[in-house]
Amino acid sequence: MRQKAVSLFLCYLLLFTCSGVEAGKKERSESSDSGSGFWKALTFMAIGGGLAVAGLPALGFTGAGIAANSVAASLMSWSAIMNGGGVPAGGLVATLQSVGAGGSSIAMGKIGALLGYATHKYLDSEEDEE
Repeated sequence: MRQKAVSLFLCYLLLFTCSGVEAGKKERSESSDSGSGFWKALTFMAIGGGLAVAGLPALGFTGAGIAANSVAASLMSWSAIMNGGGVPAGGLVATLQSVGAGGSSIAMGKIGALLGYATHKYLDSEEDEE
């Protein structure tokens, strides 16, 4: 758990330092709640990482295989019907099952944190435009 938290924090720092001010634009003025930007971004990253890590098993892509009566089972059935009776190698269902069975939750957590951070930056820029 500690390694995941440190990884999320380092991802935030990397993204924060890489986002510079565009040429010709002034930095936005500091507001009274400027310190909350860090906590807001960290919240988005934690939620994104948590959803990515918990999302695949919740959908039914587990380490033991596709769970019966789950969304993954429905996707597998639909994929087999659309492809003439078999699930294609390298397809969406096969890839998600491979990631779910591999237990690469650290990679999924980092991707989820990145998506959470991107969502935070998008919402923050929308607030700036208003």
